[in-house]
Amino acid sequence: MKGIFATLDKIKPVYDVTYKVMLTVCKLLLIADILITSMAVAGRYISFIADPSWSEEVVLTLMSYMAVLSAALAIRRNAHIRMTALDRFLPKAVVKFLDILNDVLVFVLAFIMVTVGWRYATTIGSKGTYVSMTWLSRFWMYFPIPVAGVAMIVFEIEALYNHIKSIFLKEEVKA
Repeated sequence: MKGIFATLDKIKPVYDVTYKVMLTVCKLLLIADILITSMAVAGRYISFIADPSWSEEVVLTLMSYMAVLSAALAIRRNAHIRMTALDRFLPKAVVKFLDILNDVLVFVLAFIMVTVGWRYATTIGSKGTYVSMTWLSRFWMYFPIPVAGVAMIVFEIEALYNHIKSIFLKEEVKA
């Protein structure tokens, strides 16, 4: 059994790269958000700095990207919101089962995000434009949903694999 898991562990760099790419994208979006917001606020109070009309819509779109992508990142770190108050009172096997059930349900949600999110982005999103930027499709407003869904699928596959691995390979407790 160890050989199978040793072979499957070789795909871990794919998870690491996906995480690093998503984290870098979130960081860049945050920097852009801060710069655009700072420019817009400064433009309201300093006469020689322009206050672009598109800043609010762009900032809100960037925030939507950061919200869903950071939620996907939380899956990898096991930092998503969950109820653990009763875990210490339940048998370990029940807690493990509930963790796996949670991951399966989040995996289903991620698949729905990819399929429905893509459909929305290519139908509703492609038909509209931003109010202040009539040349830019609203596709970009809906696009973070399927992107985050793909990241969530990748991270949920890793989480489910780690659960299965922990069931078959009892990790030795270090003293």
